[in-house]
Formats: sequence, C-alpha cells, structure tokens
Amino acid sequence: MSIPSNIAEGYGRKTTADYIKSLYIAYGSNCELETQIMLGGDLGYIDSDILESIKDDIHEVERMLKALIKSLENKHLNP
Repeated sequence: MSIPSNIAEGYGRKTTADYIKSLYIAYGSNCELETQIMLGGDLGYIDSDILESIKDDIHEVERMLKALIKSLENKHLNP
C-alpha cells in the first residue's frame, strides 16, 4: 500500500487511535521508500542531483507525518 493510501485509510477509521496507527504505518512506508531510493542511488540507477531532490522530498514527508502524529497524540491524550 502507498503512503497516501495508508493516510486515507486511517482517516476513514472511526477512532483517532486507528488514524494514528495508520500514520505510523505510513511513516514506516516512507522509511522503506527512503531505503529503496538510497539503494537505487548506490547502484547507480538514480543521478545524484535527482537523488538529493527525492531524498529532500522524503524527509519533508517524514517531517509532516511526525508533526501530524505528535499533534494527534497530544489531542488524543489531552481531550
């Protein structure tokens, strides 16, 4: 499943806890993607300029996921 699909599925769940769980799955998928992209760079399949741009995008998604998870966890624990 893709990162946006994980997020959408979690958003459609009934509880915040389920949404947070899906966001953690999306975070894991993002980490997996980063590993695959780095491997592609190491093997010479991805140009270094493009590789850096993709890694920047992956890190931006990671930052946004972390912020959303933190926000929802704080809201969930302190209603």
